[in-house]
Amino acid sequence: MSDNMQIDSPLQEIDEGLYSRQLYVLGKEAMLKMQNANVLVIGLNGLGVEIAKNIALAGVKSLSLYDPNPVQIQDLSTQFFLSESDIGQPRDQVSAVKLRELNAYVPISVVDNIKEETLLKFKCIVTTNISLEEQIIINQITHANDIGYINADVRGLFGQIFVDFGDKFTIVDQTGEEPLSGIVSDIEKNGTVTMLDENRHGLEDGNFVKFSEVEGLPGLNEGIYKVEVLGPYAFKIKMDGIEGEYKKGGLYTQVKVPKDVKFEPLLEQLKNPEFLISDFAKFDKPAQLHIGFQALHAFKTKRQRLPRPYNVEDANEAFAYTEQLAKQNNVEDIDESYLKELFYQAQGDIPGMVAFYGGLIAQEVLKCCSSKFTPIKQWLYFDSLESLPGKEEYPRNEENNKPIGSRYDGQIAVFGKKFQDKIANLKIFLVGAGAIGCEMLKNWAMMGLGSGPDGKIFITDNDSIEKSNLNRQFLFRPKDVGKNKSDVAAQAVQAMNPALKGKIESRLDKVGPETQNIFDDAFWSNLDLVTNALDNIEARTYVDSRCVFFQKPLLESGTLGTKGNTQVVVPFLTESYSSSHDPPEKSIPLCTLRSFPSKIDHTIAWAKSLFQGYFVDSPESVNLYLSQPNYVESSLKQNPDKKGTLENISKYLNERPYSFEDCIKWARLEFETKFNHEIKQLLYNFPHDAKTSTGEPFWSGPKRAPTPLKFDVNNKDHLDFIIGGANLLAYIYGLKEQNDIDIKVLEKIEIPEFQPKSGVKIAATDAEAEEQANNLSSSADDEEVRKIAASLPEPSTLAGYRLSPIEFEKDDDTNHHIEFITAASNCRALNYGIETADAHKTKFIAGKIIPAIATTTALVTGLVCLELYKVVDKKDDIEQYKNGFINLALPFIGFSEPIKSASGKYGAKEYDQVWDQIIIDRDLTLQELIDKFANEDKLEISILSYDVVVLYASFFPPKKKQERLNLPISQVIKLVTKKDIPAHVHYLVLQACCEDEEGEDVDVPPITIKYK
Repeated sequence: MSDNMQIDSPLQEIDEGLYSRQLYVLGKEAMLKMQNANVLVIGLNGLGVEIAKNIALAGVKSLSLYDPNPVQIQDLSTQFFLSESDIGQPRDQVSAVKLRELNAYVPISVVDNIKEETLLKFKCIVTTNISLEEQIIINQITHANDIGYINADVRGLFGQIFVDFGDKFTIVDQTGEEPLSGIVSDIEKNGTVTMLDENRHGLEDGNFVKFSEVEGLPGLNEGIYKVEVLGPYAFKIKMDGIEGEYKKGGLYTQVKVPKDVKFEPLLEQLKNPEFLISDFAKFDKPAQLHIGFQALHAFKTKRQRLPRPYNVEDANEAFAYTEQLAKQNNVEDIDESYLKELFYQAQGDIPGMVAFYGGLIAQEVLKCCSSKFTPIKQWLYFDSLESLPGKEEYPRNEENNKPIGSRYDGQIAVFGKKFQDKIANLKIFLVGAGAIGCEMLKNWAMMGLGSGPDGKIFITDNDSIEKSNLNRQFLFRPKDVGKNKSDVAAQAVQAMNPALKGKIESRLDKVGPETQNIFDDAFWSNLDLVTNALDNIEARTYVDSRCVFFQKPLLESGTLGTKGNTQVVVPFLTESYSSSHDPPEKSIPLCTLRSFPSKIDHTIAWAKSLFQGYFVDSPESVNLYLSQPNYVESSLKQNPDKKGTLENISKYLNERPYSFEDCIKWARLEFETKFNHEIKQLLYNFPHDAKTSTGEPFWSGPKRAPTPLKFDVNNKDHLDFIIGGANLLAYIYGLKEQNDIDIKVLEKIEIPEFQPKSGVKIAATDAEAEEQANNLSSSADDEEVRKIAASLPEPSTLAGYRLSPIEFEKDDDTNHHIEFITAASNCRALNYGIETADAHKTKFIAGKIIPAIATTTALVTGLVCLELYKVVDKKDDIEQYKNGFINLALPFIGFSEPIKSASGKYGAKEYDQVWDQIIIDRDLTLQELIDKFANEDKLEISILSYDVVVLYASFFPPKKKQERLNLPISQVIKLVTKKDIPAHVHYLVLQACCEDEEGEDVDVPPITIKYK
């Protein structure tokens, strides 16, 4: 073992700045366990280094490598940390140098042997590209010593993984999902538990729950109960020994119970394999591949090499071994043509397959090290034969697929030289250079995409690199923080593959309507393919609309923690990205947010709105008042709560602080108002014994009777509210901020006694809340509004004076933003008896952080690249394409064919409702366009529009029609919009509403006029 291994280095404290997104996937406990685990990767081919990269990014105690074999030119097909200058050097030594750059917290070392005493030092061992005999020997050691073992191999478009975590592996959390919880409406004596208001419980048979706040069954609140699901709104538990009768109340919360899983060693699993099915359309293939991969090992043992690409003699020999193995294992119905593809492609090395398996395997390593999520049991086989191009245009044979001594030999072995040239000459647009973008570019560099004489890669991303990006956007290093993502990513992949120099154009422009002069008609028309690497729906939808208009294929993907999806969009074949929509996010009812929270999510949302009101909206209103003439008369006309807005402006100007002590006083008084007085007012309006109109207790179900807080300087949440609030107020007024609070200042503040107000209306339902909002404007007393306005200082007396509204920033732990929101949320939670949350969870919810981990990103981009081959081949069979859906936590990998684009009809013509356009190659007159529809399709244009303006309508007055009919369409547009058409626009897109001869409405495709 080398001296620099450092496997006994002390446990690192979690760097939340670096691991912030990953922490929301794994949780702190799992991360700490993982950071105490040493991992060994044996075999540093492309797959091995992809696995090592993902493990290093995720963070383990140490990562060791072993592969003394010399680097060869074909290794460069997928081994992105190698270059031609490394040829002849040991793979592990040269790989270690680059891997060390990824994560300063993970020592990377090289071991000089893999004897038993070396292997025993590790928590998990991964092997790739070693013989079956070596796998069995290593696995016998790992299985006997409670060491996790994973073996994997990728052969062309085929892949294999084997997992063994020992006789007893404990899974702490099988899914990683937040525990389910809900409100109980009834518990019967037989143990049937019914949900409130038909809310789905979401539980499954065998889950466990605990109860709290159940009245009448005190013993029920003390145990954990196994669930038998009766339906979506009810489940059953055993209530043996529980005395009493249910009265009211009750919350249930899912309890994650550890589960022990038994794995069998490799020798046993070779005979009686347990398969995880990844594609149910190929449920019979794993058994075939299980024999086929063993036959490959037999061939390699005999020949000391793998079968040559598309060599019939070698394939026949390998198949003979298959038949022998099948006979020994009583396997029938061997698919000769299918398995010969495996043998033909055995020397193939495909970047997309490596990325897919590399992400999958690295996640299994993290499961072994953290005990979180469900491991693969025990084999997963996969193929992507649909990625092969058509034999007619791209024939595959020994001549076309032979190695040519290039870095692309691994890809040529599968697809042939002609298809490799096709890939090299693609013009492709990557929108986004974040986590998915980095992985995509790395895969493209290995594929040689865009490297040919006619090839080009365009990248754009308007974001810069932050520290938290380094955990999964692996092209970036600490020295790159603050630089532009697209520029750094472009430079990084050109270093990986020098053939891309001069072939990548990086931009900093956001893709959207505002940059149509940059990404103009000529730009989109020149592309072969578009790939999204975006994190928001708005941008995805816009790019999709451009792809539909210019009829370009789009590859779409996304991740959310361990979940991921891919979608392929093909012109005139599939629906577009925008053809279907996710259901909208469930919003929190207004009355719940204001007065009746029951979950920590509710109090965090309330605290975020408090932050927004105090430190963003109010100072912005003050600045508008000071800067806009006649603000009170004009700008507030449309404001339904003009009284409240003016009161805020008055407070922020007439009661402004002049010292930090004033800010402390403000925060202390706001604490009293929000967590004591307003709660007392709520209880004044709705006492503990209040009844609804039906005679039921008001405080029941989701409505929890609150308790006013008494300020306690020793309560961290109470004090943090004061510290955070005072500092944020000081910031907006330009006062000096202080992190320490003088307790004596707090003690001197006079706190007014609560006086209930009899005229205050508090909405008890959403309907009442909406009604109150609608009545705000009409109920405002004009005299009172004028009185408040008169109390405001004249803007002229405060010339140049402005407040500084705060821009919410979740990732700066020194700016008090999350500190204040956490404290405010927790104080409100204490009011309502809700379990509080730490700053980490509060940041996740308030900041709407998308959890992310490198493993999922790698896997998803691998699947996208496998679809890219199909798009390049222009396959016209929709069944050849796959949309992917994965959840590495379960683990689940599933595929479905894309949805066919819908067809329509106008007149006698059929058309594709997504992709078709009526293309007119000249700037004809409006009258000519109307005549064209009338003569060719017997349709009358009733309304013709461009963008948001109507150019023509059948109900227009004759004079208005006449002045437009003989003008070219471009002139009509200029006349109506009163603007020139931008110089970059080559096409005018019109929408027409038409009627047939019977007066029925008829849908027609968009009308595209070639303007230039």
